[in-house]
Amino acid sequence: MASTTPIDTPPAPPAPPDRTARPRSTRRAGDKVFVGLSRGSGILLLVLMASIAAFLSYRAAIAISKDEGNFLTTFDWNPAGDPPVFGIAVLLFGTVVSSIIAMVIAVPVAVGIALFISHYAPRRLAGPIAYVVDLLAAVPSIVYGIWGALVLVPYLEGLNLWLDQFFGWTYIFEKTEVGVARSLFTVGVLLAIMILPIVTSVSREVFLQVPKMNEEAALALGATRWEVIRLSVLPFGRSGIISASMLGLGRALGETMAVATVLSPSFIISLHVLNPGGGTFAQNIAAKFGEADEFGRDALIASGLVLFVLTLLVNGAARLIIARRKEYSGANA
Repeated sequence: MASTTPIDTPPAPPAPPDRTARPRSTRRAGDKVFVGLSRGSGILLLVLMASIAAFLSYRAAIAISKDEGNFLTTFDWNPAGDPPVFGIAVLLFGTVVSSIIAMVIAVPVAVGIALFISHYAPRRLAGPIAYVVDLLAAVPSIVYGIWGALVLVPYLEGLNLWLDQFFGWTYIFEKTEVGVARSLFTVGVLLAIMILPIVTSVSREVFLQVPKMNEEAALALGATRWEVIRLSVLPFGRSGIISASMLGLGRALGETMAVATVLSPSFIISLHVLNPGGGTFAQNIAAKFGEADEFGRDALIASGLVLFVLTLLVNGAARLIIARRKEYSGANA
């Protein structure tokens, strides 16, 4: 029986050195620097927010301690009186109502524009429309205010009469006072125009991130374009729509110059949103700050603290909605 000798296989050639890899010590140092900068930025933001809250709380406590009225329910604003009496009831009502009107008008229109740009418009048309929408976000607030006072207010008088004629039975759109259209409804329409670019831009970017495989699979199964949007695009983009809406709501809550230019301020609460009058936190601060004494400024700062807390609550509620509803996260789309 012939013996077989094993054949020695030649050793594999050594792998070429990786000239792109950095030393481990260098990578660790870079990671530490990056982690430190990231952590420091987060801590700095928390410190700034806490400092603002502490400053507002301190000055607000001084004003509220000397207020002879109920700060939450008083309909008057007279911190210079003897005794001083002021409250935020009218300001809170006007801020919330005008922001709700703006959101009801702006969010559906903005989502529709975003869907048209991302899924319906030809590429040659989608680019210019998206550019114009983004450009509207850069228009200063005072320009919107001047346009609203000179153009929007006169043209809304006819719309107010139409709403009063056909929807006055709802009580909300019943116009019981004669006057120009310097009302909370006009403020809401103007705020809707102002927040429309923000909501549209963010929603458009979210819709463009929808996985193409999802859309192509739905089309392959015979779905129409609307069914693709309803079953694939909107579920994936719900968190983005909520985030975009909260960004727009934040601007609507804190808008100052445009509201101060359009609204006829009065410290009266009325559910007739077409009647002239009303007020918001930001508008009242802008109108009263220049003529107020030190105590009056403390009172305005107290109202600013309420607006600060209101904004935090709105953003916190949005985060809770996204966190508790997993289907809004887009991970399952």
